[in-house]
Amino acid sequence: MRIDILTVFPEMLEGFFSCSMMARAQKAGLAEIHLHDIRDYTTDKHHKTDDYPFGGCAGLVMKIEPIDRLITDLKSQRDYDEVIYTSPDGERFSQKTANTLSLLENIIILCGHYKGIDYRIREHLITSEISIGDYVLTGGELAAAVMTDSIVRLIPGVLSDEQSALSDSFQDNLLAPPVYTRPAEYKGWKVPDVLLSGNQALIDDWEFQQSMERTRRLRPDLLQ
Repeated sequence: MRIDILTVFPEMLEGFFSCSMMARAQKAGLAEIHLHDIRDYTTDKHHKTDDYPFGGCAGLVMKIEPIDRLITDLKSQRDYDEVIYTSPDGERFSQKTANTLSLLENIIILCGHYKGIDYRIREHLITSEISIGDYVLTGGELAAAVMTDSIVRLIPGVLSDEQSALSDSFQDNLLAPPVYTRPAEYKGWKVPDVLLSGNQALIDDWEFQQSMERTRRLRPDLLQ
């Protein structure tokens, strides 16, 4: 899988994708993550990628020309399944979205900045808009990192235990059950006896009941 991230601040993402699971996925050849500086595609001598909006509203708007040039350049080299714009008014990102995107081959993620992007980009170049929550960030880089992490970890082989991803919260619209590790007792705080029983049927039933209880209590909306 290949993910191309378009940004005016690639340095914000370089560290994130060069360590931990994201680095291992790339080293193993399971994922390619490429950062592209939009400034490299502007003809402005000062490398500006933004300008004042028509109509006189406050803020700055990302210009259409460098973004179009960059997307056109990438599309000339390969086909893309999705061109995603990180937008606060986009579709809410979810585990279901991550599952769907993890099955694709090539994705472009455009990181918004300032007041947003020239709307013609959204009308003619973007295939989907995604939000990671009902709040506004300085830019779309953090959203792109969150989405990429969530997508890449679902690619077979990225996790050492592939079953781990299948038991994550939200995979079946339930929160994950509590988890424990050694020691079995600490300061008088004990791990539930059922988890030490060795009876997998009882353990599975306990985990399901715990998932249901936690979901009803913490996220009842998921059960609807």
